[in-house]
Amino acid sequence: MLTANGVTIRFGKRVLFEDVNIKFGKGNCYGVIGANGAGKSTFLKVLSGEIEPSKGDVSLEKGERISVLKQNHFEYEDNTVLDTVLMGNKLLYDIMKEKEAIYMKPDFSEEDGMKAAKLEEKFAELDGWNAESDAAMILNDLGIEPEKHYKYMRELEAREKVKILLAQALFGNPDVLLLDEPTNDLDLKSINWLQEFLINFENTVIVVSHDRYFLNKVCTHIADVDFGKIKVYPGNYDFWYESSQLALKQMKEQNKKKEEKIKELQDFIARFSANASKSKQATSRKKTLEKIELDEIKPSNRKYPYVDFKPDREPGKEILQVKNISKTVDGEKILNNISFTVKQGDKIAFLADNENAKTVLFQIIAGELEPDEGEIIWGTTISKSYFPKDNNYLFDTDENLTEWLRKYSKDPDETYVRGFLGRMLFSGDEALKQVKVLSGGEKVRCVLSKMMLSGANFLIFDEPTNHLDMESITAVNDGMCKFKGNILFTSHDHQLTQTVSNRIIDIKKDKLIDREVLYNEYLGIE
Repeated sequence: MLTANGVTIRFGKRVLFEDVNIKFGKGNCYGVIGANGAGKSTFLKVLSGEIEPSKGDVSLEKGERISVLKQNHFEYEDNTVLDTVLMGNKLLYDIMKEKEAIYMKPDFSEEDGMKAAKLEEKFAELDGWNAESDAAMILNDLGIEPEKHYKYMRELEAREKVKILLAQALFGNPDVLLLDEPTNDLDLKSINWLQEFLINFENTVIVVSHDRYFLNKVCTHIADVDFGKIKVYPGNYDFWYESSQLALKQMKEQNKKKEEKIKELQDFIARFSANASKSKQATSRKKTLEKIELDEIKPSNRKYPYVDFKPDREPGKEILQVKNISKTVDGEKILNNISFTVKQGDKIAFLADNENAKTVLFQIIAGELEPDEGEIIWGTTISKSYFPKDNNYLFDTDENLTEWLRKYSKDPDETYVRGFLGRMLFSGDEALKQVKVLSGGEKVRCVLSKMMLSGANFLIFDEPTNHLDMESITAVNDGMCKFKGNILFTSHDHQLTQTVSNRIIDIKKDKLIDREVLYNEYLGIE
């Protein structure tokens, strides 16, 4: 069992959280949630021993092992893929290497033989004879082909390295598994496999994730980082969210009744305190008033941007026709004779075996790339706005945020633009920051602002939730659901895809699948 005892983390005068006391039980999966900067990743580093707490301590039951998902994808460049996974169990890996070194000695002595025998005994206790086959099985399940298991890490692509470091963390049945954003850069098949792995995992899991569907699938508890505390709730993310909203509503309603009672008493005191016949009642009311205390409703650290796409005009019956589109990029045929028609009310989620296929198709539809063959035919009433997967080119300017957004606003008044930015969580001097220095999440909120100001009735989103915290993802999800026009989008956020889309288009290598179904139905999930 892993236990946090009175843990406090301070950076200078800033307190992330204090006096945290949590026992993480075996067989449970804890989802750590909180606003950006609340200290989720820091808390995992404290639990793993990478960071010392300012106060308190973390204890692990004797003989138990913690495994951590590493974030540095270049840490193992000179190691083979299989060795990198085996390093997930350091004790076992060290024994393996020590054994190898002894057996390779040209002057193998009796003393070496005795030492090797002890190592073999320990090796067997750690199930070492099955280690390589177990590691290979995890790699295979994550889509790393056997022919790559003996390649060096430096020979593999970034997406493959992500899977290998995940395999390293999962290897060897650790007692406690710490995972920081494990679904980042994973394909759908790998995410589904990881979900099943964690659901069936019998030890302790502590995971930070912005993927609401993932948290709902795997979590038995939610550890909420807010108000400088970390509080654990039983249930998954949706259960926590609904419960927390209900509790806040009840607290506000209770306070509203108290406020009404206070006003009633204040009015009575004001009216009758000077009236001799009523003075006793007024004094009594004053004493009652003094006893009423409003329950403190602390403002949460969570901030939700205002995302609401309002089209300037309704679309007509003719929306969009994509006819026989083909495109080759760097010698590879990305799109081959793609055709479909968008109808009124369609919100279409795109899937593809090749990730680039979705981006290239959206670039062509948005008019940013010319197809090799085929044509795009728009209805005369349609106005479009595009969210690119890589948005850096939009910010290659020395402008500040207000100047940048003013270019896209029908109302160029600075007060209006800054008010709009405030709703997107850029308050005060933040609206004067140079756009070049914005973070990934801030740039996403800027592009969303640009799209909202466009008044378009046709929206194209290529991975809009990348770099966003859970609150912003929720706001984007709600905004897309409420939008009255058409949407084409691709997203790795399962819940967003399930709740927004009414149609799925899946671009396969040799065909296009087009079905008017919800996402879960397309995947065969009940």
